[in-house]
Formats: sequence, C-alpha cells, structure tokens
Amino acid sequence: MAKEHFERHKQPWNAEEAGKLRLLAGKGHGIKAIAKALGRSEESIKDFAKKNKVAIAKKR
Repeated sequence: MAKEHFERHKQPWNAEEAGKLRLLAGKGHGIKAIAKALGRSEESIKDFAKKNKVAIAKKR
C-alpha cells in the first residue's frame, strides 16, 4: 500500500485553509473528508483543530 503524498507537508496554515477547516467541521464532515479537501494529512488536521479548539465530528 503506497503512502499518500501531501504537497503541503510541513507548510504553515494560512487563513483561507483555517476558514475552510472551520466551515467543513461546522457542516459535520469527518477528518478524512476534510484532509482530502485541504490536501493535508489527517494528523495535520487533528493537530491544527486541537490547537485552535475546532470540534470535528467523529464518523462511526
């Protein structure tokens, strides 16, 4: 299984991405969907959301 390649690896977050994260999280999207939409890893999404107190829905 090949690892995904993320173009934004180790790049700082910009305001547009942060706003999109908040929007998608507010609509109830899960981590995988948000990561795919932003082109970032799931870990990056989790870390940023935790630091900025953004609640992300847990898909079961």
